[in-house]
Amino acid sequence: MTTSRHRVLWAAVFALVVAAPGAAQEPAPAAPLPREEARERNLNAYVELLRSDLRTEKVAVLTELMQLTEAEDKAFWPIYRDFEHEQSRLNDERIAGIETYAKVYNQLTPATANELAVKSLDLEARRAALKKTYYTKLAAAVSPKTAAKALQIENQIQLIIDLQVAASLPVIP
Repeated sequence: MTTSRHRVLWAAVFALVVAAPGAAQEPAPAAPLPREEARERNLNAYVELLRSDLRTEKVAVLTELMQLTEAEDKAFWPIYRDFEHEQSRLNDERIAGIETYAKVYNQLTPATANELAVKSLDLEARRAALKKTYYTKLAAAVSPKTAAKALQIENQIQLIIDLQVAASLPVIP
């Protein structure tokens, strides 16, 4: 596959992720929204982004970039689907953390900030452990090189999503 085709695919993924929050929001009213209502709408958009069915788009990107043989395809996709299922559980926990943060934002205490930070770090560690587990499974089922390629693509997609979510959440007051 040509490099320009890779760029087009990544541009499409980026556009999907960047456009998703806007698509999830209602049209902006003529007058500015009160700060709390605006924050709530943003939160709903980010929750939608995390829960949206990016899987279809991810599968299309992975299919195009992985270029699996028929045998690799049969071994790869069941393992990847299991990974996605477990990753969706972690995303649900992340959404719960974001919702908690939004609820307590104006009354954030040091103890709550600490609790949220510790949970966030734990979630990151579990996400890394999940990727390691499934990398090992894929490496055994297809090849280490193919598994590394899948991990690289997954990381790139996740970084785009993480950046979009993080950039849109307000900094702790």
